[in-house]
Amino acid sequence: MRHRTKRHNFHRRPGPRVALIRGMVQSLVEHGRIKTTVARCKEVRRHVERAVTVAKRGGLHARRLLLSRFPNDTVVGILMDDLQKRMGERPGGYTRIVKIGARGGDQADMAFLEFVDYVPKAADSDETVKGTTKEQKLAARARAAVKAKVKKNVRRIQGKSRAEARILNPM
Repeated sequence: MRHRTKRHNFHRRPGPRVALIRGMVQSLVEHGRIKTTVARCKEVRRHVERAVTVAKRGGLHARRLLLSRFPNDTVVGILMDDLQKRMGERPGGYTRIVKIGARGGDQADMAFLEFVDYVPKAADSDETVKGTTKEQKLAARARAAVKAKVKKNVRRIQGKSRAEARILNPM
């Protein structure tokens, strides 16, 4: 039973669990969005929300508190300077979880954890790139075709390798 449990342990001892959460918080603050499992999203969200709330208070005490929790000067700087301004008027709810389906290998529920004001960068496709010339669009299509061909070739080689492995090591 899970009575009165306050946090997930992710089948890790305290040191590795703290390192996992710190690393994910730092990645989210630096990049604006991370992709992970839903359970990890829900746990990391708690820590990010508290960190942004502390950063919004401002001052030296808040900076030292954040440095004690996340010992990375760049992350604390982003929290204190950038996120403090971006989330200044918002009373809470700085992040959102966007579910994206199951992971291929083990069917774990995956999701994006992102800040509510996150805007994804434009990709190299015709729909998202505005104001490009015909030559640039053709070059982008050619790059995409080469990537698809390489991916297909890699899958073919992997299939051959697996077949050979099955022949050499029958179960």
